[in-house]
Amino acid sequence: MAGACWAVAAAAILAPAASPWIALTLWTLVIGLTVVVRGLSTHATLPSQRIRSRTRFRMPRHAVRRTLVIVVLAGAASAAAASHVALAQPARTAVAALALEGGRAVDVRADIVGKIERRADGSLAFDARAERLSIGDDSHPVNVEIAVRVSPEDVDTLSRLDVGATIVAHGTARPARPGERAVLEVRASRGVEVVAARDGAAATAGGLRRGLVAAVGGLPGEGAGLVPGLAVGDTSVVSPALDAAMKASSLSHLTAVSGANCALVVGIAFAFAAALGASRGLRVAVGLSVLAGFVLLVTPEPSVVRAAAMAAIAMLAVLLGRAGAGMALLSFAVTLLLVLDPWLASSLGFALSVVATGSLLLWARPLATGLARALPRPLALALAVPLAAQLACGPLLILIEPTVPVYGVLANLLAGPAAPPATVLGLAACLSAPAPWLQSGLAALAWVPASWIAATATTAAALPADALPWLEGVPGALALAGVGVAIGLAVALDRGGPWARRTVRAVSVAVVAVLVGAGAGTAALTTIAGRWTLPAEWSVLACDVGQGDAVLLRSEGAVALVDTGPDPEPLAACLSRAGVDRIDLLILTHYDLDDIGGLDAVRGRVAAVLHGPGDAAGRAAIASLTAHGARATEAAVGLSGALGGARWRVLWPKAGSRAFPEGNDASVVLDVRGGGIPPTLLLGDLSASPQRLLAASGVLDPPYAIVKTAHHGSADQDAGLYLAATPSIALVTVGAGNDYGHPRDEALAILRDAGARIVRTDRDGAIALWASESGSVSLWRDRGG
Repeated sequence: MAGACWAVAAAAILAPAASPWIALTLWTLVIGLTVVVRGLSTHATLPSQRIRSRTRFRMPRHAVRRTLVIVVLAGAASAAAASHVALAQPARTAVAALALEGGRAVDVRADIVGKIERRADGSLAFDARAERLSIGDDSHPVNVEIAVRVSPEDVDTLSRLDVGATIVAHGTARPARPGERAVLEVRASRGVEVVAARDGAAATAGGLRRGLVAAVGGLPGEGAGLVPGLAVGDTSVVSPALDAAMKASSLSHLTAVSGANCALVVGIAFAFAAALGASRGLRVAVGLSVLAGFVLLVTPEPSVVRAAAMAAIAMLAVLLGRAGAGMALLSFAVTLLLVLDPWLASSLGFALSVVATGSLLLWARPLATGLARALPRPLALALAVPLAAQLACGPLLILIEPTVPVYGVLANLLAGPAAPPATVLGLAACLSAPAPWLQSGLAALAWVPASWIAATATTAAALPADALPWLEGVPGALALAGVGVAIGLAVALDRGGPWARRTVRAVSVAVVAVLVGAGAGTAALTTIAGRWTLPAEWSVLACDVGQGDAVLLRSEGAVALVDTGPDPEPLAACLSRAGVDRIDLLILTHYDLDDIGGLDAVRGRVAAVLHGPGDAAGRAAIASLTAHGARATEAAVGLSGALGGARWRVLWPKAGSRAFPEGNDASVVLDVRGGGIPPTLLLGDLSASPQRLLAASGVLDPPYAIVKTAHHGSADQDAGLYLAATPSIALVTVGAGNDYGHPRDEALAILRDAGARIVRTDRDGAIALWASESGSVSLWRDRGG
């Protein structure tokens, strides 16, 4: 039933114009089948009766009736979800159309309903429910959800920006993508006013959370920032480096308010009520009351409410002692949530929550039994829970990042025991705000297990081959799901039993063995042995980091890195494979996520950074580097320097340019040559307009052996620049299957017309180049040699 409702809800939100027809068709089907079921009930036969005919067997009427009832219920739930979308669509369409009128500025009055989160570019993002939208002199009452992005410095009173506050966002709006709950995406480029702070219980809860953040402010190390995250889901003081390490080690779920947090809180309430001799009914009432209070404390945003529902389901299944009952309750809860909010069908967080709960209900006990054959039972039980969650959630996480965390289960096994005491002590510290001396003491006690978790995350993330590359997209998810099933069967099934069971287990073990061998080989190639596969002579190395730029330059032992790509993990793997531990010069051409998203992989390893002009997010990125000892210099035309035996010159941007103050068109453009580096032109993400000005400026020194194509090969290129540069090799750094269609055919045609040989990271993987003894450029490709 839940699966059918999920599929229909997804279809309705992705094609909302068809939702009325989907709903009408399903309601017609439900009514028709209901009539059939009633007819079968009227003419029912005994359950054991069989209708003899020419066939040997027919399904009993009661079995037919039961099947039809299930179909009717599934159809009714699916029809209700589609009807919800159909009824909401007129208002959503009208609001989306309003925001498109001439691209004019909008002012939106809204109530914040989601947690304030800091994005990788430093901006703040949150969900809100809009109540009025103004375009010029026209004002329209609305009642839809929106997603808001704003820079912290553009918020008039940042301390009052919290869930429950009423704001007015000034900026531009555009319709959200199909399938999203938010109707509009509002970029508050002209600021956000907090016109009314929240009050009542919500204000009290906010004050308690801020008090906990203040209480851990004086504690040392990364563990201090984890305490509020573990206790109440407040990650505002978790450092970017620790956040990346938590994600890489599969521990980020500990700082999200999940079903585990809710179950822990309710479990403590149950135990306390039982110790006082309360009846079962009273214990249930106490547990529900405490759960409601916890949800209010951590903010009742949709993800928290879902986590509380999943925790209640899992605990009820445990109390009943029946996994089957738990799965039935889970199915009912998922169906109900999808009917109430069909847009959950496209939420990866919701899917992860459901899958994790289901895996614990179905897989934890069989895995524990299987592991207990080789391990002490307490250790087997402790290992079964993270293993079940990892196997179930891994395929969904592949859709976000096509890598498999190697040490995730081990990290969870080590960090898991520290999470409950850190959560309980952190909660106690949060609630003891009226007694500051007590709050400080409890926060210090919570810091101890939190520091252990932080140390586990950073250690696991720093280990070699901490993430194995995997297939991208749906094929990768399906492949990892198959591997997960094989691992589960290999562990859960014993060696005896019928021939079929032994065969299934043998095949599963073989699949796991092949996977381990392939994983070990991949780990070797991305770490120690990987250095042997790279040509020792390389002087230019384009890392395969997906849809982004990360180019290494090396001369006489000195190393420069041009941009960091979108994520730390692939960059860290490339640096490890190349044997690069220290970066003498980091060039940040501009501050898009695909160019600075991997900063965590190099922070603390950079001696100097050369950067372009930037906004607040860019300045914050530079500050994070200088805080770790890097010297920062803003690039401008005419600036030059040395890298080993090579010389570099800045060709763009012009200092103080008003035409191109920041962004892609203010990218740092470099000319690098000498010391073993062939003449190389690195164009950042320049578009055609500044490319034309660059070509006309007279600063180019062609011919260039290598030209790093601008903006991943987008269509916005100036053919004259490439003809003037006369490149031998055009290097295109681009991600496979990217959403932008890069490199575009127009760009490839320009490069071919310029006489360049085109190499691209999406097809060739990592690409190494160097000057040969004959003076030509030698080329090596990860895929193709």
